[in-house]
Amino acid sequence: MHLRSTLLALAIASASALPAFAQDVVVKVDAGKPGPTIDRHIFGQFAEHLGHGIYEGIWVGKDSKIPNTRGVRNDVVAALRDLKVPNIRWPGGCFADEYHWRNGIGPKDQRRAMVNTNWGGVMEPNEFGTHEFFDFIEQVGADAYVSVNVGSGTVQEAADWLEYMTAVHPTALAKERIANGRKEAFQVPFVGLGNENWGCGGAMSGDYYVDLMKVFARYTRNYDPSQKMKQIAVGPDGAKTEYTEAVMKAWSERVWSWNLDGLSLHNYTINGWPPSIKATGFGEAEYAKFLHETLGMDQMIRTHAAIMDRYDPEKKVALVVDEWGSWLAPTEGSTPGFLVQQNSMRDAILAALNINIFARHAERVRMANIAQMVNVLQAMIFTDKEKMLLTPTYHVFHMYVPFQDATFVPVAFDKGSYKVGDIVLPRVDAIAARDAQGTLWIAVTNIDPTRPVEVALDVAGFDPASASGQLLTAPRMDSVNTFEAKRTVAPVPVKLDGGKLRLPPHSVAVVGLKAN
Repeated sequence: MHLRSTLLALAIASASALPAFAQDVVVKVDAGKPGPTIDRHIFGQFAEHLGHGIYEGIWVGKDSKIPNTRGVRNDVVAALRDLKVPNIRWPGGCFADEYHWRNGIGPKDQRRAMVNTNWGGVMEPNEFGTHEFFDFIEQVGADAYVSVNVGSGTVQEAADWLEYMTAVHPTALAKERIANGRKEAFQVPFVGLGNENWGCGGAMSGDYYVDLMKVFARYTRNYDPSQKMKQIAVGPDGAKTEYTEAVMKAWSERVWSWNLDGLSLHNYTINGWPPSIKATGFGEAEYAKFLHETLGMDQMIRTHAAIMDRYDPEKKVALVVDEWGSWLAPTEGSTPGFLVQQNSMRDAILAALNINIFARHAERVRMANIAQMVNVLQAMIFTDKEKMLLTPTYHVFHMYVPFQDATFVPVAFDKGSYKVGDIVLPRVDAIAARDAQGTLWIAVTNIDPTRPVEVALDVAGFDPASASGQLLTAPRMDSVNTFEAKRTVAPVPVKLDGGKLRLPPHSVAVVGLKAN
């Protein structure tokens, strides 16, 4: 028999008075009808050799005055540990299909420098290679998601790299790894079989990629029998379905010698190419248009999932959204090709909406990687020499940590509408989940940048004793954090207050309800 709580009394603890609130939105949560697990890996990150994403963002070198552990920035590691980052995708991106792993091992002064032809035409010293990457993710506590070079590399090169990383027997490559300072095998839970081979990875047709991918899938092995490794094939470019059809058809007809665990999807919110939407100083029409596009992620997943369901009704192959996020006009004066952009309250809302979409598709979407982690595109973190700041997107990811591996709980609510010109968006969005300790977590986003909203939570199947959580909002929808004002966009606490969950314009709230 369901227990029905009274409407929960929650109010935002805020330093300033909030404007008058519109009529209630009732979010009905049926805690007695749990759904699938929200895989923690949908909160994955992406670190490519691009701009200052690796160098200065993660790697400063052992001799740097910036506090570091074996060359890796301590402040960045600490911030990522607080996010409980589940996995990090590396070395790319387009860089992956020109990356040759042997250039990044051995003594630093003997490594082969190269030109990063994809991103700015700058020198790539290969100081941050296999050993440095694994040291970094082990400091963070994240799993490795390694992309092998299918574009300009060979099957033998990829096979050798996996043997180098994972061999436990005294093979020649294992001995070489040991000589380079690592006795134990590296843990490699995820391997990407190429990157964007429909584009920068070789402009291959779906059928051509499939023929090549099957050989890579066969010989790109994990040599440590104690490890379980999942292989992820290149999949669709946004709404295009060619790769989805080709890969899934081949998988459904596969023979014993190869298999797949995932199909990747890349989809950025851009509003047209080349990226021209401003990171700051935009108006309400631009705000609405940009978020309207990002909400299209739901239909895009439905389209590809329907194709996957035809070939894989048991959902054995995950849809892996391993590049997503906002792609904006580059910051004026920044180096071309470094993809430097500010990160506003609008981007935080964009992140929350996408995470909610992934959670609703939890049976099929079991991994995702926002692009990118530090200093590039929709970053979690910005650095400038010894300085570091957390972006609004970081704060959303931090607020959503309790949803990692939580059980999805169905919700029902009137989304309302927010209209700008011809663009109509839902006014609010919400999801709920229950964690392993029994706490019920509810995330609510007020998309409307002009009107606040009061939210009443009607919970069935759960007897809450207390509630706490956080709210993220900002003075303006284009507010950002800077090195001079790091907490312009930062969360404030939620407390019990005899009222309702009050959301200011353009805001995200996450509350946890503890049971009696």
